[in-house]
Amino acid sequence: MRVTTRSRALVASAVLGLALTACSGGGGGTSEVVDIAVNPWVGYEANAGVVGHLLTSQLGFKVEYKELTEQVSWEGFASGTVDVILENWGHADLVTKYITDDKVAVDAGSTGVDGIIGWYVPPWMVAEHPDITDWNNLNKYADLFKTSESGDKGQLLDGDPSFVTSDEGIINGLGLNYKVVYAGSEAALIEAFRKAEQNKTALIGYFYSPQWFLNEVALVHINLPPWTEGCDKDPTKITCDYAPYNGLNKIISKNLEDKAPKAAQFIKNFKWTAADQNEVANSITNDKLSREDAAKKWADAHQDTWKAWIPAS
Repeated sequence: MRVTTRSRALVASAVLGLALTACSGGGGGTSEVVDIAVNPWVGYEANAGVVGHLLTSQLGFKVEYKELTEQVSWEGFASGTVDVILENWGHADLVTKYITDDKVAVDAGSTGVDGIIGWYVPPWMVAEHPDITDWNNLNKYADLFKTSESGDKGQLLDGDPSFVTSDEGIINGLGLNYKVVYAGSEAALIEAFRKAEQNKTALIGYFYSPQWFLNEVALVHINLPPWTEGCDKDPTKITCDYAPYNGLNKIISKNLEDKAPKAAQFIKNFKWTAADQNEVANSITNDKLSREDAAKKWADAHQDTWKAWIPAS
């Protein structure tokens, strides 16, 4: 058979295409699916959007997003329905079960972002009542926070009921005259704080950083007794603030390491800043961009950051 120059070029092109496909997928190419858990707060969604966008656009994987609560996400490692959790806030009991004992998941390292959970009030309250940031004075101000839902106690507003909190234990441990009431979602909690600042109404509630909303309203952290080892041992009677999360981390399934090692390595390499996360979260929340469009907007503007996450071929 006579082989023409054009034929040689077509064959070479086809071989190169196959090689690139094999390289890009980390052992799976586009045939492998990465199942990303998406927990119900927008900062997490920012993580998921960017990781998912780059896994598909740069490494050739398919991505499926699973909208799940924290506990159910961990259960997905055992059932095979979840490959990655992108922002883990502690959960020592789940780490012991799924990483140490069952060995179906592994720690994939820090996201680069530190986490802080605590109780906050809107800035106007601190301007009018400067001593309110000292927990010793909270009972003095409890009447300010009473609502129809909290009865004769001050209301402490929490967000999504699925969030793991220690607030009832802290109230009991510190002898505070407050009752936990749930806003229902992160968005509802944010709106409550926004209105409290705009309308100069009293509000105290659970909140956390990183969170884009803190750039809009500079909520003020209540100074509870600092966390020390053992102060939260009894979850029903906690005598301190939340422990700081120095380096929120990622968890991946052992299965992902086996089926798509390049995807697993990419997720291990993923590390950015709170400002990065807030930029994407703000695009989703305030600019009303889709998860994918917000991720693409960030990725287009920050190539020097994410290119370092791509594993070597």
